[in-house]
Amino acid sequence: MTTTQAGAAAVKILIAGGFGVGKTTMVGAVSEVAPLRTEEYLTTASVGVDDLAGVDQKDTTTVALDFGRITVSPELVVYLFGTPGQERFWFMWNDLVNGALGGIVIADTRRLETSFASIDFFESRGIPFVVAINCFHGVNTRSAAEIRAALDLDPHVPMLVGDVRERPFGRDALLALVDHLMALPVAG
Repeated sequence: MTTTQAGAAAVKILIAGGFGVGKTTMVGAVSEVAPLRTEEYLTTASVGVDDLAGVDQKDTTTVALDFGRITVSPELVVYLFGTPGQERFWFMWNDLVNGALGGIVIADTRRLETSFASIDFFESRGIPFVVAINCFHGVNTRSAAEIRAALDLDPHVPMLVGDVRERPFGRDALLALVDHLMALPVAG
């Protein structure tokens, strides 16, 4: 946790997940300010590099990060950093994670395998996270238990199911992360 110029505590949260799972959408849905986005159009240069299976209508991609802000109170500001999803941009995650209190991994039920790298990233660094299952257009063909097993999630990792386009779901994911952080044993 750091302090802003106004003296408020600043908390950094990472929003991670595979290509096209809804990271940019979630940051935009919950941010109180117009989010900073580094979206660029997909070009022929990405053919054979970016896997568009399941997201074939996608025509833009995050090339650096998404950034949003939520002022919880005059004493607390939450900064949201959305990571790029394609493997060729994963090197940026190491810098983006610096100072992060925790993370939210967004998973798409149609392509759960795209979440493995994000889950591994947080687990290997000991960074607490929750999983937000994004059910595009309300479509979810798997039970919560099936999803948890497919992602090989530890039982203590919270998992929510909803639509990241909806601000209340994004809020609930952030609150689940806060609850998860508060329930962790204090290091010392």
